[in-house]
Amino acid sequence: MTPRDGSTRTDVLVIGGGPGGYVAAIRAAQRDRDVTLVEKDAYGGTCLNHGCIPSKAFITAADIAHDAENAAVMGIHADPTVDMAALADWKNDVVDRLTGGVEKLCKANQVTLLEGTATFADDHAARVAHSGDDGETATVEFEDCIVATGSRPIEIPGFSFADEDVWASRDALAAEERPDELVVVGAGYIGIELSTMFAKLGTDVTVVEMLDSALPAYDDDITRVVRSRAADLGVDFRFGEGASEWRESGRGIEVVTEAEDGETATYGADKVLVAVGREPVTDTLELDAIGLEPDDTGFLAIDDHARTALDHVYAVGDVAGEPMLAHKASAEGIVAAETIAGESVALDHRAIPAAVFTDPEIGTVGLTESEAVEAGVDPVVGEMPMRASGRALTMNESEGFVRLVGDGETGRLVGAQMVAPEASELIAEAGLAIELGATIDEVADTIHTHPTLSEATMEAAENAMQQAIHTLNR
Repeated sequence: MTPRDGSTRTDVLVIGGGPGGYVAAIRAAQRDRDVTLVEKDAYGGTCLNHGCIPSKAFITAADIAHDAENAAVMGIHADPTVDMAALADWKNDVVDRLTGGVEKLCKANQVTLLEGTATFADDHAARVAHSGDDGETATVEFEDCIVATGSRPIEIPGFSFADEDVWASRDALAAEERPDELVVVGAGYIGIELSTMFAKLGTDVTVVEMLDSALPAYDDDITRVVRSRAADLGVDFRFGEGASEWRESGRGIEVVTEAEDGETATYGADKVLVAVGREPVTDTLELDAIGLEPDDTGFLAIDDHARTALDHVYAVGDVAGEPMLAHKASAEGIVAAETIAGESVALDHRAIPAAVFTDPEIGTVGLTESEAVEAGVDPVVGEMPMRASGRALTMNESEGFVRLVGDGETGRLVGAQMVAPEASELIAEAGLAIELGATIDEVADTIHTHPTLSEATMEAAENAMQQAIHTLNR
């Protein structure tokens, strides 16, 4: 292809520098492709700058403060104070180190970085409007393109994120002062994680949810543990209520809710955090220019190679559909880059883990028992309660369980669900076992270090085989 006057040319154009985009860019460069990465905001995307990393930094700090304050049972007495401004500075330092690292890795792999917003001009060209006020644009011609523009928080009627008192998750994670009272609209994973965090920091939290439960994507026996712990922390759940409006009051703001029967309620607060979900960012790309159309929810359909309906255009991460997870985005980015390089690779969604950083944490991978039945599998199930784990007891964290689901015919592990301390770490073992096609008895035969939380996985496997030692067999 001969570049047009005033344009640049690249083998692979990546639009979006989040965990899907920058990983795809680096991998494509490692496969000897000339790569240009366009990012309009900050390298690392929402995850590193405004989501995964800052939320975990705040959650870790809140856990430390809460654990210290509640360690009297261990003979430890403390009354910690939290300097939110200093905490925010530390969080920002962590974010800056990681985002700076992403930029350095891209440059070290010879990825060309452009700051700006990319829109399609035609099938093999995109216009990049540079960041800033100069209004300059550049044209980038490409052979292949990977769309990784991510997602944004969903606004609801009457609650504009432009209003100072209405927070999106990004605003909550940029706070340098702790609100005394907070209303959270939405009891999904973002709402529950941040509700728990603020409650541990001393905020009075009210969660408003239209459905009749929290974390509706998970089974009730999992969410019940998390919901109970949150209630113990003082989180007030108001199920079956939808937020209809907010208004200023003499002492802050008021959030008005309405139930299905029309009954209304009012909750006072300093801020209202709207966390009802996220939507893909595809409307900024001018997809009409290349004849690509998202589905009704804004997602771009892809095949097992992350390829869209156009053979040379790929989509990875949140724009490519659920689950909206950073590690899923990275995996898709690698597949897209390696497919472009001519390698024989494909996406395998069987072993994509998910984690919710609540108290205790939730970790899942593969199929639940009911999903296994629906898939035609005759499941065998084993479970280990954390109250029987010596390590959990020494951590004063004995709520929850580890559950494994196996195929009764082949013995292979097909799923795992955990609600336990460090479940986000523990789930990796089950994911690896599923990826390798390991059987329940192979997991049980793997010697685990004692005393550790990971022993619960071994014990759950033994329980599935009716051979558990440290818990009653099912």
